[in-house]
Amino acid sequence: MGRYSDSDEWADIVPIPQNDGGPNPLAAIAYTEEYSEAMSYLRAVMAKNERSERILNLTEHIIAMNPAHYTSTPLTSYSRHHRQTLMTHLTSLPPTELPFIARMFAKDAKNYHVWSYRQWLVRHFSLWDTELPYIESLLTADVRNNSAWNHRWFVLFGQHVDPSSGKGMDEVGNIVDEDLLDREVEFTKGKIRLAPQNQSPWNYLRGLLRKRGSLAECKPFAEEFVGDVEGGGEGCRSSHALDFFADCLAEEKEAEKAGRALELLAKRFDPIRRNYWNYRRGLLGLGAVEA
Repeated sequence: MGRYSDSDEWADIVPIPQNDGGPNPLAAIAYTEEYSEAMSYLRAVMAKNERSERILNLTEHIIAMNPAHYTSTPLTSYSRHHRQTLMTHLTSLPPTELPFIARMFAKDAKNYHVWSYRQWLVRHFSLWDTELPYIESLLTADVRNNSAWNHRWFVLFGQHVDPSSGKGMDEVGNIVDEDLLDREVEFTKGKIRLAPQNQSPWNYLRGLLRKRGSLAECKPFAEEFVGDVEGGGEGCRSSHALDFFADCLAEEKEAEKAGRALELLAKRFDPIRRNYWNYRRGLLGLGAVEA
């Protein structure tokens, strides 16, 4: 688009430039001229507390120029906050908003602030029943997208959580929909088989099974990936499966067998976290192992 200073629509606004600390700042951030101008107009309308369609378009322009711009300076994250404030004055979600967010994810699929904004939209406009297909498309594109796995959990288990309560999704009641859990367990197993050394779905599987109170039902599944634990771990395809398997054994009071799995992690498959695996062995009453 053209310059805001040349637009009749913005003629009533006096832009507020970035203040980097005087005429000779020690470490000025090298913004593009287009970005600097857009931000100067955003500061001005925020100072006036304006809420209008042109502000929505302005924030879209800023975010499109740099979807991860919140990392540059704290002020720039305000553009998303201002967009969210504008949305609170609408009775329904504009049809262009989710496609707009999808374009942001196409540039930065793991941007925390964009995900936070999408979660706010889901809750504010009650999009719970229509969000799963989009998440599944993201996981099909990248099964390692931990942000998409987190969002899936939010959509399925966050609907009845009051954000103002200060409680998390695992602290509000113990309502378990067995059909939902069955479906999610099988979905997650399928994604694990695509990439066994991907930690995200293993964590997701743990969360699902903890809602039932036990990991044991998926012990045979984990065994598909751990190899020969008694024979030094030959054939192991996933350290996360070995970790999960150890927890299943500990749950079944098989401390020595669980300890051997943890020893393999400490010595062979994840020695950089040897102290952690030894801590886990200590919880089982077993001694530490050396690398």
